[in-house]
Amino acid sequence: MSKIKDTLATKLMVSILLMAIPIFLISIGLVFVLSQKAIYQEAQERAVSTLNTTMQRLRNHMTIVETAANSSTWYAIEHFNPDSLLALTNRIVRLNRLVNGCSITAEPDMFPAIGRFSAYTVQEGDSVLTKREADYDYYSMEWYRAAARSGKACWIDPYDDYLEGSLSNSEIIASYNKPLYRDDKMIGVISTDLSLNSLDKTINTAEPPYPGAFFLLMGSDGKFFINPHENKSLTAMAHEISQGKEGNTNVEMDGELYHVCYSPVTGTDWKLALVCPDREILKNYNHQFFFITVITILGLVVILWFCRRGVNETITPLKELLDTSQKLSEGNYNLTIPKTDREDAVGTLQNSFATMQESLNKHVADIRQTAADTKKSNLELAYTTKLAKEAVRQKDIFIQNVSHQIRTPLNIIQGFAQVLHDNPGLPKEDLAEITKTMKHNALHLNRMVLMLFDSSNSGINEELTSQRNELVSCNQIASECIRYTRDHFPHTNIQFLTNLDDDFKVQTNHLYLMRTLRELLYNAAKYSDGQHITMHVTYSDLVRFIVEDKGKGVPESAQESLFNPFMKVDDLSEGLGLGLPLAKRHARSLGGDLTIDTSYKEGCRFILEIPKS
Repeated sequence: MSKIKDTLATKLMVSILLMAIPIFLISIGLVFVLSQKAIYQEAQERAVSTLNTTMQRLRNHMTIVETAANSSTWYAIEHFNPDSLLALTNRIVRLNRLVNGCSITAEPDMFPAIGRFSAYTVQEGDSVLTKREADYDYYSMEWYRAAARSGKACWIDPYDDYLEGSLSNSEIIASYNKPLYRDDKMIGVISTDLSLNSLDKTINTAEPPYPGAFFLLMGSDGKFFINPHENKSLTAMAHEISQGKEGNTNVEMDGELYHVCYSPVTGTDWKLALVCPDREILKNYNHQFFFITVITILGLVVILWFCRRGVNETITPLKELLDTSQKLSEGNYNLTIPKTDREDAVGTLQNSFATMQESLNKHVADIRQTAADTKKSNLELAYTTKLAKEAVRQKDIFIQNVSHQIRTPLNIIQGFAQVLHDNPGLPKEDLAEITKTMKHNALHLNRMVLMLFDSSNSGINEELTSQRNELVSCNQIASECIRYTRDHFPHTNIQFLTNLDDDFKVQTNHLYLMRTLRELLYNAAKYSDGQHITMHVTYSDLVRFIVEDKGKGVPESAQESLFNPFMKVDDLSEGLGLGLPLAKRHARSLGGDLTIDTSYKEGCRFILEIPKS
């Protein structure tokens, strides 16, 4: 068999792969290296073009703010008095929509009579507010010191003037500050403000060259004041950008590589940068790589297929026989070896194998049938054993529950009997309370005994069916059950509603209808707040007794098993788990049924339906 596997087709395939794969890999590698270099060059040129366009837009925006200050310098110098300066700042802000605020600040000795003076106008929505600022040390502020120190107009990094002076701008602002000179002496500083939000909008209105690309604007201190991605990698890159005039660099953020192109903003110490994700730059490159790789693999597969085809045609029957035999030896007996009309050695061998397989399949089928029958018997035995164990478990639980439920009222009655024996002269109030408690527990004990009797009486269904011949008033039996429940729960409030006349009667069994209704009212009083219980009697095709309450209700998971014997919603609650199952059995024996209304969500609503006759 090893000689058959080592076919000419396999040797030819290995030889072609050994020659073709290195050549293909080297050729493709050179193509992709050159393609990646060209794509990066194109991406860099595209990024530089977008950066220059955005830079021009930014400079145009800033030039408007600069012009507002520069064009008003001569007027401020010629009319350097408080009233004129206040009016001038107001006029600059009103006439220039991009100017967020304007201030003209005088040197300390310019107005000896009034002291320090600063006129400030700020734009707040549709309003323009002008005010002389309070007397504070504005000479130490960076916007003033930068202009005084350099002796020429300059931009300073954005700042928040919320705590400066008596009139503040609500936005973070960048200021263009220009010193005012008269006779070679500095007399003050004129400043026009540009909001950081306005800068951000100006920069980000440009369409990025790639999806996911974004702009950064860095201040003179090396910190980004427009940065949509707070990332430590960008912070580390800030030092490299601040050192170079303009250029390109790469940075890794969150495990992804980005290409960064940056350039200085004319007239400032700021740098504008464009960050583009490499995955978008190389998107077409990656698609091309995948496409060529698939084509290469398909080409190799086609070549190998044609090489193998000629050789395989002569030995196909023997190869198929070998494959089928190997699978049969591995236990796959569903395969069938076909018979052939060939009269050569291969045909004789194939027909012999086919005959042998038919015999094997027959024996295997017999074995499988025997195994299936044995498995079925084992499953039935296991299921029967499981049912028996579950029955024993349910019996033990029920006996324990019955013992506990009966022991509790008996202990209470016995305890109070001992109290009465030891204290014959008890006050009437205490004696009445003890008697009431003993009566309640005796009734509870009697109720459980009746339930046990009902559950053990195997002929009760036949008895009820044969004795449904009593005429019972629906309203009267409902009222009796309500009074019975109030005897057990004196503080319970039960509302009785009926659509029937008092003389409306049904032909049924009075005792078991009464027990069913008592059970529903008893549970409603016991497991609800006791103040919102309603008994409603109606008649359509059937007489319906509807008992509803407002309480915690029955969980949806327990509603299906609610009427199963010995099942309780809470294992720690009173009762034997027989009340509702017996009530449902009585209802069906009376020709009707007992159901829970699952659409009612405020508590519990049980519906008892019985025929009129």
